[in-house]
Amino acid sequence: MQGKIYSPKLFMMEFVSLLLALLFLVPFYFVFANSFKSFAELLIDTASLPQHWNWDNYARAWEALKFPRVFTNSLLITALSDICIVAFSSMAAYRLVRRPSRGNRLLFSFFVAAMVIPFQAVMIPLVKVGTWFGFLNSIYGIVFCYTGLGVSFSMFLYHGFIKSIPLEVEESAVVDGCSPYGVFWRIVFPLLKPMTVTVIVLQSLWIWNDFLLPLLVLQKPDLRTIQLSINALFGQYTKQWDLALAALVMGIVPILAFFLSLQRHIIQGITAGAVKG
Repeated sequence: MQGKIYSPKLFMMEFVSLLLALLFLVPFYFVFANSFKSFAELLIDTASLPQHWNWDNYARAWEALKFPRVFTNSLLITALSDICIVAFSSMAAYRLVRRPSRGNRLLFSFFVAAMVIPFQAVMIPLVKVGTWFGFLNSIYGIVFCYTGLGVSFSMFLYHGFIKSIPLEVEESAVVDGCSPYGVFWRIVFPLLKPMTVTVIVLQSLWIWNDFLLPLLVLQKPDLRTIQLSINALFGQYTKQWDLALAALVMGIVPILAFFLSLQRHIIQGITAGAVKG
């Protein structure tokens, strides 16, 4: 029976998928292998493994980037943005699902429509508005921007997931004397854990790796994120590839470890949210 299920066609599909996976891993190989080479060896041959594993690149990149400071900035921006996005999008989605009026349906349509607007179309007005409200050169200002940009997609995911939660659970809590906020935070929000993890992972990948918005909002050197600091290694006349590649590895490892630790929740959350979405 197993022999019939595992057909040659399935084997070829798995083989092609494996080749594609290896193809997508090639850039990671180049980044990792060349991060241990000296600048001269890197220019001679970029495809081979390093002849001498030069760990000094990481020490120099640590000092050049002032890594503890930029890592703290990136971590703080990502964590605060995730908290705000999860709080606002989950509450908004719950309200729109449980109060299905014409106005709420129209409002949800506006949020969904906002997902298709590219950031490049709104970045200049965003900077002007940020200047008016004093959001430039501020950690809290960029967190506010990320929250506004990330709520639409997150609310869309929560909206579909909340529809799968039985209403009887909330009615029982109301009968027991629970307030509307108590129903949401004590009953509904814990049930949103798969989707919450999915939202946190997806938004963290975007915020941690984002370059354009921090470039526009954070202009002080003390507020630079990891991505902005890596960009500073490339000047008009010099390109410090040995340090830049080591810095890229240092910037990739934290978010990669975070993603791998929570990746099993992503498919579960998106699938569950699409059941009644």
